[in-house]
Amino acid sequence: MTDSTNELKRENPRKVREGIVISDKMNSTLVVAVNERVSHPRYGKTVQRTKKLYVHDEKNEAKVGDVVRVQETRPLSKLKRWRLSEIVERAR
Repeated sequence: MTDSTNELKRENPRKVREGIVISDKMNSTLVVAVNERVSHPRYGKTVQRTKKLYVHDEKNEAKVGDVVRVQETRPLSKLKRWRLSEIVERAR
């Protein structure tokens, strides 16, 4: 396998999540709530789990209520492990 084909296909692609911005008070940082639906291990009922992700927003362009797509990245600070990739929908 050559180096060029190895660069095109990553072994472990970065995770991508979609969520709603719940806080933009910090400089260059957003807090994004990501909901996931999982089946309860014992009872089988579908339950919603919410996870708060700290996201790096270089230009401070996203605002509270926006739906954003975030991508996993290297650790940027104590809590930030995600980077803003795009704003899917602006808040009304």
